[in-house]
Amino acid sequence: MKILAINPGSTSTKIAVYEDEKPLLVRNIKHSVEELSAFAEVTDQFGFRKSLVLNELEKEGIPFQFDAIVGRGGLVKPIPGGVYEVNEAMRLDTLHAMRTHACNLGCLIADELASMLPGCRAFIADPGVVDEMDEIPHITGSPLMPRITIWHALNQRAIARRHAREHNTRYEDLNLVICHLGGGISIGAHDHGRAIDVNNALDGEGPFSPERAGTLPAGQLIDLCFSGRFTKDELKKRISGRAGLAAHLGTTDMIAIENAILAGDKKAELVVDAMIYQVAKSIGAAAVALYGKVDAILLTGGIARSEYLIPRLEKYISFLAPVYVYPGEDELEALALNALGALRGELPVAEYK
Repeated sequence: MKILAINPGSTSTKIAVYEDEKPLLVRNIKHSVEELSAFAEVTDQFGFRKSLVLNELEKEGIPFQFDAIVGRGGLVKPIPGGVYEVNEAMRLDTLHAMRTHACNLGCLIADELASMLPGCRAFIADPGVVDEMDEIPHITGSPLMPRITIWHALNQRAIARRHAREHNTRYEDLNLVICHLGGGISIGAHDHGRAIDVNNALDGEGPFSPERAGTLPAGQLIDLCFSGRFTKDELKKRISGRAGLAAHLGTTDMIAIENAILAGDKKAELVVDAMIYQVAKSIGAAAVALYGKVDAILLTGGIARSEYLIPRLEKYISFLAPVYVYPGEDELEALALNALGALRGELPVAEYK
């Protein structure tokens, strides 16, 4: 089976070509700020990114012949985890998604490219809106604002399955706390293959991160909204985009920040230590959701490479359960293997409604 996986991100489009379980091509096509600034909306980038995918395949001499094309899922309505075939309902919800992110382009590009090939199927798998929580975790102190989940479902699940394989067990037999450390930080409590509690890592819950503000004091936020100092769009960027380390330190580059700390930058040290502290508290809260019965804590994402952050985070949380570090992300492989499982009939294909 030949599979093309497409993962659009804020500043890159990652693609991979798989033949069964074997990767034939893995590419990270980066986009400059200047390139993307030409597009008023993320959805306007559709043609640009689709052409880049086709050009990369042509450049590498890979025939445009696939059994399935799988894209990163977008910020549509909450759905259970799994593999979904792209349909009209998903396309419409993606085009009119209330939250803007490049991941919304994943299913649209996959569907467009698949339609060019006879018999080719278009899928998504474990999008960021996966919601498997019971009623209680959704309830907040205001019925106007129930909790929602937006998280790194694809990578968290991929790392969970990798960890299970390496320990000769199954994801469905484990209790795990998984923390994805990236531009946003998501922390999930996984109870035997089900994410029973996860934060909204995009726009307003959990620890602050390189690009996100995390949970903020509600009263102060309301006062700021009515202060006249910022427009609605400007304030949204202060929650997601120009927030977290970007707001405090003017950069999200962890290598540059760590170098500044080593050179004696006390402000950078204080802010990063505060972020570590908030991440640790959120991991502790996720352990509570599992009644303290945690088989392992898994740390993943790009920042999991940090030689400054990881030891300090482990110092806070290692009493809870054994800690395992999986730097980076396995999202392209996860997409491809989910599509392969669907094609082989090994994984059920859900219908988006």
